Amino acid sequence: DFDFFRRRITQASEYRDRRSVDAKLRRVVWSESDGLPGVIIDRYGDHFVLQTLTCAMDIRKDSITAAMVDLFGDRVIIERNDAPVRNAEGLELRRGVLRGTPSEIAIEIEGVKLEVDLLQGQKTGFYLDQRHNYGIVAGYARDRRVLDCFANQGAFALTCARTGAADVTAVEENSANIATAKRNAARNELKTRWIEQDVFQFLRAAEKAGAQYDLIILDPPSFTKTKSGLRDALRGYRELHMRAFRLLSKDGLLATFSCSHHVSADPFLQTITDALVDSRRSARRVRQFEQAPDHPVLPTIPETEYFRGFLLEMMPGR
Repeated sequence: DFDFFRRRITQASEYRDRRSVDAKLRRVVWSESDGLPGVIIDRYGDHFVLQTLTCAMDIRKDSITAAMVDLFGDRVIIERNDAPVRNAEGLELRRGVLRGTPSEIAIEIEGVKLEVDLLQGQKTGFYLDQRHNYGIVAGYARDRRVLDCFANQGAFALTCARTGAADVTAVEENSANIATAKRNAARNELKTRWIEQDVFQFLRAAEKAGAQYDLIILDPPSFTKTKSGLRDALRGYRELHMRAFRLLSKDGLLATFSCSHHVSADPFLQTITDALVDSRRSARRVRQFEQAPDHPVLPTIPETEYFRGFLLEMMPGR
């Protein structure tokens, strides 16, 4: 087992090296995409986060960690096996430190330093699949009024603020995330308005108040974890986009993302089209976003392409 895992992790690392992914901030192994179904390994500097989401891999966790130590040295290894998907295989949910003593972690994204909590944060601590998109979206933010919805710990909001946005408002309903986002703003000396509120409630109130923005970012958590929840998820996406379109200026931009692998590209685009009709707006598609290159897609396993996003520019009315 040790030799097998060492070989697979080495191959995964070499692939990311060829894609020029930062060696100290990357998804080292991503499940089936790296020939290790159920195994996720993320690296944050000298700290690694391990997930073993299937029974077959969970019982071999010691071999996996031994291979990691052999390849990367005696680093801190944190277990984040608190993903509900483990319930399907009768595995208990747990998280903790497997090796070493964790220290405070701060990563840098597009010149912005961000606090990361590897034990309590979303996923394994940060949304690494979005990493290269923060800079792309921020590149459109200069002199614009920006609204970041589902702001989490503030990566989009703060990168937009750093690149010269005229004004940044960030909405997030989780109080712990808001607290972290405020610390990140203070750390970087960036001015952002933080609002702790449900995004749908905020958007409804903003429309009533006549608010308007030049760039809106929609980066919600997955709207469904199961195929049976697809209809409700699409209904939610449609309302979300409709309300965002109503708040955009005549040539405003919308950066929208979905991380629900049950929501494929065509249905997601259809919800956007329906929302444009509902809001009586027209838009041009400027570009498409993809998951980061350390989350490789296998054509033979469609589920590995779970991430999609689009940048739209509003067209002025007649």
